[in-house]
Amino acid sequence: MRRYARLLSGAGLVAVLSLSPAVPAGAAPLRSGPAADGNRGQELPAIPSTLKARADSCTPASGKKAEKEDWSRQRLDLEQLHRHSTGAGVTVALIGTGVDPEAAGLSGRVTVRGAAGDDCVGHGTFLAGLIAGTGGDSPYLLGVAPEARILALRGTDRHGTPAPGRVAEALREATAAGVEVIAVTVALPRRDAELTRAVAEARRAGAVVVAAAAPDPPVARSGETPSRLYWPAGEPGVLSVAGMLPDGTLPEGSLPTAGIDLVAPGAGVVSGGPHGDGHYLGGGAPVAAAYAAGAAATVRAARPGETADAVARRLRATAYPADIPQLDPYAAVTTVLGASGAGGGRRAAVPVTVRETAAADRVVGRATVLVMAGSAAVAGFLWVAYAVPRARARRRLAAGTDAPGRSGGAMPRT
Repeated sequence: MRRYARLLSGAGLVAVLSLSPAVPAGAAPLRSGPAADGNRGQELPAIPSTLKARADSCTPASGKKAEKEDWSRQRLDLEQLHRHSTGAGVTVALIGTGVDPEAAGLSGRVTVRGAAGDDCVGHGTFLAGLIAGTGGDSPYLLGVAPEARILALRGTDRHGTPAPGRVAEALREATAAGVEVIAVTVALPRRDAELTRAVAEARRAGAVVVAAAAPDPPVARSGETPSRLYWPAGEPGVLSVAGMLPDGTLPEGSLPTAGIDLVAPGAGVVSGGPHGDGHYLGGGAPVAAAYAAGAAATVRAARPGETADAVARRLRATAYPADIPQLDPYAAVTTVLGASGAGGGRRAAVPVTVRETAAADRVVGRATVLVMAGSAAVAGFLWVAYAVPRARARRRLAAGTDAPGRSGGAMPRT
């Protein structure tokens, strides 16, 4: 967590408290109540990323709604972010299972190409809500860039199975449409020459390309699996994003993945789906990539003069420092970077980024009280040092014991 408190005393003293992070080195992370998977007791159905090829039916509508904001939106500090940027005027191409253009919280802001309007799996619609959803009648489920637009493109078949040719074609369509951000929410096990060319073309055209660092769900494995790259996340210049738990660690069972640029919330995340206005729980690298794509949209809206490479550097440079840097959209939008664009930045506005909630707030509250008390004590000391001698002088004058030439009566005349 990054918190800065500036406290001014009556004597003109300034006390500055900076906690970054709030947890001492080597200590266990502060926890605010969410379970290890990020689910704060929200009883919601899970959104699948694929369906069985022989399945005759699509993902059923959810009959349940979330009752509160999930941990991921608190971690990304969306309330503060939206005071500076909502992604207005930016289009994000979402390459996945498709997006329902009439889904709650997305209606009127989704353009579909080809079969992408038929999201049988529901996964793409779920991710679109994280990027640009308004939450429908649940305003606490806003996306990162709730005024951005979505261009929905299929990178999979109807059941959610991806193929390099499909993803490459979707990338070319996104490039031709001139979108500012491209989110590829599938991960392929082998590099493909056609896909490599499509990514390079998109980057040359000025798009920020964000991709899931690994497949979801993870493939079954036995024994130790060596770390490896997945594609197109492994392509040069692509922001590779993995999912994290509330404590900042990768979920258990995550595939060992090389070349990760950022982590973002990727467990127990709530969003809508393609049928009705119910909610689902989702996770994994595609969820994290959607959050990063939304963050890129807010930066592009707030800083339209920055190149795609500069936006990607900004997202990395302003990430919360950890073993793998953690996405910080508010910092990315508000930080004034040095000339190199890497580090040495300063915030354009006083940040209040929520890293851990209740427990961390108690630590900050106690520390703030101590700073206030210390400032008050110093101010009180200065007041005593100034006021007490003056009071004594007044008493001596009143008693006639301290004036030159006075002995209890009037000054003698000469």
